[in-house]
Amino acid sequence: MPDRPDVPPALVERLRGLLRFPECHEEDAWTGVRWRVRKATVAHVFGGEDQLFRVTFRAEPQEVRAFEHLGHPYFRAGWGVDAVGVVLDGGTDWDEMAELLTDSYCIQAPRQLADAVDRPEPAG
Repeated sequence: MPDRPDVPPALVERLRGLLRFPECHEEDAWTGVRWRVRKATVAHVFGGEDQLFRVTFRAEPQEVRAFEHLGHPYFRAGWGVDAVGVVLDGGTDWDEMAELLTDSYCIQAPRQLADAVDRPEPAG
């Protein structure tokens, strides 16, 4: 079985900049790095055995269905009813990532924390 690559520090730093939310903290995960609010995971970036980097996060039910049908670089995670993700590469739309990660935080955070977050305008 191939090894999973370490997430490049520059990629972690880029995501860190998008995940500066109240009480959201970064920690090492079983592989890669994750961000949590209290005990709920907001985002998890990791290298896959295929040597590609992915970030998983939470989405609203109608968004989950869309992720299932969009195809690469989007995917539905194989766990949880609201877990989806994006393969990160040179074509990643970082404005869209900001929106997706903000939505994930607002889904996972307690209401009083989520209400304190400015939501970006939808991409496109």
